[in-house]
Amino acid sequence: MARSRKRRLIHLDTHVVCWLYAGRVELLSPLAREAIERETLAVSPMVGLELQYLREIRRIRVGPKRILAALRADLGLAMSDLPFATVAARAQTFTWTRDPFDRLIAAEAAAARARLVTRDDVLRRRFHSALW
Repeated sequence: MARSRKRRLIHLDTHVVCWLYAGRVELLSPLAREAIERETLAVSPMVGLELQYLREIRRIRVGPKRILAALRADLGLAMSDLPFATVAARAQTFTWTRDPFDRLIAAEAAAARARLVTRDDVLRRRFHSALW
């Protein structure tokens, strides 16, 4: 994917990270592709933990360090460094999901005042800063 001038901060959900690593950009919506090409990209550290979990249950074969390093090199993906206390406090207000990964990933994006690229229906319905 071609990269152009960065504008605003976009966080990526875990499945988007997996698809980008696998080169499956056709799975992304046109709006998601455009945002990824144009904006500054980041992920919550919770994405790394979810990737590790997915590897442990054998849903993916590659670990988070390798995936995130590749996307850092290819797309300039950064790891958010917001204080966990800030993210956790925001996550406590997201009572619309019991999924701890979704809750913290969305809270990190909210605390960073970033949009979240996600295909997840619950996140898109309930998190006003989600885009797809």
